[in-house]
Amino acid sequence: MVKIPDFVLASASPARRKLLETVGIYPIILPSEFDESQITITEPINLVQTLAKCKAETVAINYSNCLILGCDSVLVVEGDIHGKPESEAEAIARWGKMRGNLGILYTGHVLIDQIQQRELIYCGITKVKFADVSDKIIKDYVKTGEPLKCAGCFALEGKGGLFVEKIEGCHSNVIGLSLPLLRQMISELGYEISEFW
Repeated sequence: MVKIPDFVLASASPARRKLLETVGIYPIILPSEFDESQITITEPINLVQTLAKCKAETVAINYSNCLILGCDSVLVVEGDIHGKPESEAEAIARWGKMRGNLGILYTGHVLIDQIQQRELIYCGITKVKFADVSDKIIKDYVKTGEPLKCAGCFALEGKGGLFVEKIEGCHSNVIGLSLPLLRQMISELGYEISEFW
């Protein structure tokens, strides 16, 4: 078995970094700065996989001999695709649709192995049932600033966890990175996840 290469996270997301560190992977953080507005795909799986691929490949240009992970998440509610809200007003309006409703969280995962010249592309999909919260709670939550930092307009690992009644699928996928899917991808490349320990 080949020794596992250094692990690079092509993201500035503190939530993704924390997830990795929780399972013993201490990544090199290299945010891609990829301009997401270039991508105009309207199908969620294709969208998140394309964005994750662009982020990972942007970092791969300037780094070598590593495993590079790119991720991107969107939330789909009533057929509409949502990334990070751009304002408090947008976040409040979105929560007006989310409350009492079901959302589907899609996270694209791209893992580039520069040593083997291989690239794996997957999508994690998780259903999220939101509580039917009041207008006041929504406004108070948005004022904390937490929803403005998240693609789904909520942080499961933060205050937003109070408003999630049920999850079907991988919970870490909702936070921004499916740990079971990452383990599968690392294994598919011929490495053992325990090599990071």
